[in-house]
Amino acid sequence: MKSPLIVLNVVGLSPYMLGENTPNLNKLLGNGYLAQPMKEVFPAVTTTSQSAMVTGKNADKHGIVGNGWYFKDLAEVGFWKQNNGLVESEKIWDTLKDIHPAFKVSKLFWWYNMYANVDSSITPRPHYLADGGKIFDLYSSPTGLHQSIEDKIGIFPFFSFWGPKAGIKASQWIGQAAVEEFRLNRPNLQLVYLPHLDYNLQKLGPSHPDINKDIQAIDTVIGEIIDSLEEFNPNYLVVSEYGITDVDTPVHINKALRNAGYIAVRETNGFENLDCGASKAFAVADHQCAHVYINEKSEIEAIKALLTSLEGVETVLDKNQQAHYQLDHHRSGDLVVIAKESAWFTYYYWLDDSKAPDFARTVDIHRKPGYDPVEMYINPEYKFPILQVAWRLLKKKLGFRMLMDVIPLKPELVKGSHGRLVDDMQKGATLILPTSLHSSYSTQNEHYHMTDVYYLIKEYFK
Repeated sequence: MKSPLIVLNVVGLSPYMLGENTPNLNKLLGNGYLAQPMKEVFPAVTTTSQSAMVTGKNADKHGIVGNGWYFKDLAEVGFWKQNNGLVESEKIWDTLKDIHPAFKVSKLFWWYNMYANVDSSITPRPHYLADGGKIFDLYSSPTGLHQSIEDKIGIFPFFSFWGPKAGIKASQWIGQAAVEEFRLNRPNLQLVYLPHLDYNLQKLGPSHPDINKDIQAIDTVIGEIIDSLEEFNPNYLVVSEYGITDVDTPVHINKALRNAGYIAVRETNGFENLDCGASKAFAVADHQCAHVYINEKSEIEAIKALLTSLEGVETVLDKNQQAHYQLDHHRSGDLVVIAKESAWFTYYYWLDDSKAPDFARTVDIHRKPGYDPVEMYINPEYKFPILQVAWRLLKKKLGFRMLMDVIPLKPELVKGSHGRLVDDMQKGATLILPTSLHSSYSTQNEHYHMTDVYYLIKEYFK
């Protein structure tokens, strides 16, 4: 068997970032590695991209049409589900285990981690309590894996993984955990997810000068992994899921549908909740892509015309047009809307902020019927934000019911997004691979495509 292969998924890393801020990646490039732009899949979002890399297929085959979609049999939108069974194609570990029966795979924080046919896995998985509370925790297989690692390096810093405090600590912990897991289990293939760049690239925008510090920070984590595992002589693939571009135009696609009479809501205690089953049409917003599900099929052309006219919309795809993007799957919307480069879609469906649902001002990635990057901000109207958070935590400690409703309803704060295919590949996804692997693998594409990652891993272990 060849030396182990470690796949580092450095989210948001684009080719133009490689240089003075990436000394550790530069060291790889000076030691028999090659950097290439990698053509993204559509939509260029986390779960679709990861599924393409581990299956070698596009969304029309693996079925992951976005970070979330409308589950028609439940009449509910579901985001950030974790069951590996949702990915409908064979994964690279299945292929390699068929070829090499003793092959060992570890999957750390990549999505659709639960119940995957791998030997070791760790993924975020809180416990949701009957009283509405939540205990932050990880899920691992085999049982006890993440606890044994936390005994060595400390508890996973959950609040650094997402929300207003998202930052480098989460990626540092994952990097340390990857080292400990590798030493413990000696996998042939280890997949490691490093999300740090994703945060400020969306929060501040890629043109902000502080992004250089974030690039340096994640490069340091990569260097620590490489240095710590040098004795095992692994090879590396460094990949990213997408590039992030500057944005300044939030598009309220559901508000447009509601104003046109297509959206139904259920009002309780003054809050409005989206009623998917009763709506003629609604959008599941996911960064710069939105799936529009239409229960009243006779309205498709009228809705397409309405959405095409919205400021910030680049194009609207019907099912036939989705085939060009290899997205025509039963889970995809009747229409798929793509934003212009400087725009992105909110999930907001209410017309009066006083009627926004209680979860709208909280970090709640599962309850919201769409992706919400505003969860990375604390309401800027608070003069003393730390006191606002502390007061709510005190009420929780005293046993009172409380809502951590500190997130603003100000989408104009968001300065970076992704999802549409980039116009400039230097601002898109990145692939760093051994030169020897590049020489032995014959891609069918003009450039490396995200689906090539599956075949590169397979080629490496042939």
